[in-house]
Amino acid sequence: MNPRILRPQSLADACTLLSLDDDALIYGGGTALQILLKQGVLSASSFVDISGIPGLNELRRAENEILVGSMVSIRRMETDPLVRQFLPLASAAYAKVANPRVRNTATVGGNIAHGDYRLDPPVALLVLGATIEVTSTEGSRSIPIEEFFVDFQLTALDHGEIVTSIKIPVSTDIVASTYVKLSSLSANDWPSASAAAAIFQRPGEAKILRLALGALAPTPVVTSVDITGFREDQVAEAVLERAILMMDPLPDVRGGIEYKRNLGRVAVEDALRNLWRDQPSD
Repeated sequence: MNPRILRPQSLADACTLLSLDDDALIYGGGTALQILLKQGVLSASSFVDISGIPGLNELRRAENEILVGSMVSIRRMETDPLVRQFLPLASAAYAKVANPRVRNTATVGGNIAHGDYRLDPPVALLVLGATIEVTSTEGSRSIPIEEFFVDFQLTALDHGEIVTSIKIPVSTDIVASTYVKLSSLSANDWPSASAAAAIFQRPGEAKILRLALGALAPTPVVTSVDITGFREDQVAEAVLERAILMMDPLPDVRGGIEYKRNLGRVAVEDALRNLWRDQPSD
């Protein structure tokens, strides 16, 4: 039997529909969902289509953050002038998702809720310190992105919770940022290794490098390294040492464990070179 398609017109109605059916699934852009259904990985009694709910396609600046509704497309995150101006690292990562056809259909909320360890955007969002806003019949809560990815293909979302938005801080402390994606099958494929990085520094304060890795452990991972006063070679040594400790790759068709470790090291080295090139001279 084909799943029913339910189209609530309010967030409250969507939450109620989910709470009444343990086998219901949220349907946004549907790009990943359709693949998983065809593969038999998922099944559903009904789809709760949230595309018609007002406010979920909103993208705006609110004080010191950018609020991104869950139904905002990946393509819009790539091209929106507000994102490009204030969150260039996010724009760069969203631009690497699959291909233009997918980016025009897939959504920000669906991408993050999918919880795949190989996704492009989460590593940028980890570096930027994003917060995931979710809602259910029990109310709303905020989940720091560092707590969102719990284990392999597992997020902190409970059944009945809907990702409503992502809040991304706008920081004037970022002096350079970069996203590196390395794929072994094709440029449009999942990464075999990815790295997002940024240098944060306020005048007269410590210089901090934040690095996040994707596809190199069961979840995206992030770390911070104080690089105050370091030369380029010292930065590379300190950051690579930390990055190698975070790597716990899973073997698959894109490569074995050692291959991915080596590729991860290359991704980190590329990211560090980009940062060093782009940061202002002292």
